[in-house]
Amino acid sequence: MSTTLEIGSMITSDPRIHRGRPIIAGTGVTVARIVGWYQLGLSPEEIADELRHLSLAQVYAALAYYHANREAMDADIASTQAEAEQLEAAHRAKATP
Repeated sequence: MSTTLEIGSMITSDPRIHRGRPIIAGTGVTVARIVGWYQLGLSPEEIADELRHLSLAQVYAALAYYHANREAMDADIASTQAEAEQLEAAHRAKATP
């Protein structure tokens, strides 16, 4: 007998994991990570092949979540990128005598 999975249960967030950013339920894989690979040109099938512990359905759920919440996700991704660039610049400044 086949079990039907509620797609809404596939994406979750927890303030203790990745600062509350959306993740694939039961994993630490962020939706943003899936989106990043997708934006680099990987197909959902290729992403599932790379992250073998994820099902193709989980990858599609992440992409569906992204498209349903695109504005907020893009803002969060941009914010994370800006923070990473600031940290990198600060690290370079400390490393350069």
